[in-house]
Amino acid sequence: MAQKPSIPKGTRDFAPQEMMRRNYIFETIKRVFEHYAYKPIETPAMENLSTLLGKYGEEGDKLLFKILNSGDFSNGINFEDYKIPLEISEDAEVYDAKKLSTIICEKGLRYDLTVPFARFVVQHQNELTFPFKRYQIQPVWRADRPQKGRYREFFQCDVDVIGSTSLLNEAELLNIIDEVYKKLNIRVVTKINNRKILAGIAETIGFPDKIVDITIAIDKLDKIGLEKVNEELGTKISAEAIAKLRPILLMKGDFLEKIETLKTTLAHSEIGLKGISEMVELFDYISDLKLDMPCELDLTLARGLNYYTGAIFEVKTLDVAMGSICGGGRYDDLTGIFGLKNMSGVGVSFGADRIYDVMSELNVFPEHSIVSSQILFVNFGRAETRFILPLLKRLREKHIACELYPDAVKMQKQFNYANDNHIPYVAIIGEDEIKTNSITVKTMQSGQQQNMSAEHLIDFLTQK
Repeated sequence: MAQKPSIPKGTRDFAPQEMMRRNYIFETIKRVFEHYAYKPIETPAMENLSTLLGKYGEEGDKLLFKILNSGDFSNGINFEDYKIPLEISEDAEVYDAKKLSTIICEKGLRYDLTVPFARFVVQHQNELTFPFKRYQIQPVWRADRPQKGRYREFFQCDVDVIGSTSLLNEAELLNIIDEVYKKLNIRVVTKINNRKILAGIAETIGFPDKIVDITIAIDKLDKIGLEKVNEELGTKISAEAIAKLRPILLMKGDFLEKIETLKTTLAHSEIGLKGISEMVELFDYISDLKLDMPCELDLTLARGLNYYTGAIFEVKTLDVAMGSICGGGRYDDLTGIFGLKNMSGVGVSFGADRIYDVMSELNVFPEHSIVSSQILFVNFGRAETRFILPLLKRLREKHIACELYPDAVKMQKQFNYANDNHIPYVAIIGEDEIKTNSITVKTMQSGQQQNMSAEHLIDFLTQK
């Protein structure tokens, strides 16, 4: 009996219509990136594990897909060194998988595009001009539990600028976010915070050394709620500190009201005041840009990744229950771990797969996003085909997508093919059309037909 075909959980096949819609998203995002003078790069699907480990925090490390070394990977390994002592049957063999995996796995699938980008910058620093503006559209992999909007293989569309500390870069990224979602017809809100403010809060409540634990816990606020976050924090900081933190996280009011409260709350924290100053400058730029999307200071926004050091962003749709569909922030020394110090960067990542899910739910894909051909030529036989072939060449030279049905079958079957493939026009060239050197064009949606010359057809399709 043949094995039933399947794919790993958290991965997906994409049919042609889905791919055309996904390509519409990619092309829309790519065009916006290029309008802001960002340049494309690509990095390998797999990186050395030494590049990836320790960059995403303990929880992120657990989600890395590790690649088993090829060949005799066990040669020379004393597995006794990796046994975990347990009071169970002497015959049971239990190994420290985390420790062992670093020996038998030297490579892993990339978790995101930012850490590989930092590695790329260091490795190619002498070939780049700084500030360096890059975009990258490639898949990433995470050994996560699959659920709605969360996949094990998914595409990220990253845009970063590195080699500049100017907050104008953050403002430009917000402009890009606003423009992308306007073009995709998705209403969004962008939440903004600053890791320096969070560091100031940790300092103020008496636990500056617990900033990583605090931000990881706060980052789960939307998923598990305040009480569960407090429970998690209770294993890291004191009850008194949690009580001080609570009103800060629940702070209400507009931007100016929150800023004034923070100035008082963080008055004795140098790093906290620096973060406040950066937020004031950034929101001044936001005011000047007159963005269509709302931007809010959200003190509960933490972005759990360890490498963020300044402004952080998270974008959510206003019309669909979905996690963030874009996020990112400032990282001051991510390249430092690879040997290149003081190379500050900032970037955001668009989650193409979640964007696709949102657009599908809202039904906002334009009709042309699933059109592969503008016109189908009906096949009546060899004589008509020989008349059509030079015309197809002319149309394609004018960048008009077109096709000839390959078999001389019933006309209704060919019309059905056009409808099933969302082809808006069908060209009919029979004996009469050949005699008059003309083409009958049928609009599939209305059924209307009109006769025209080849030149007229080119003009007609070019204007569509």
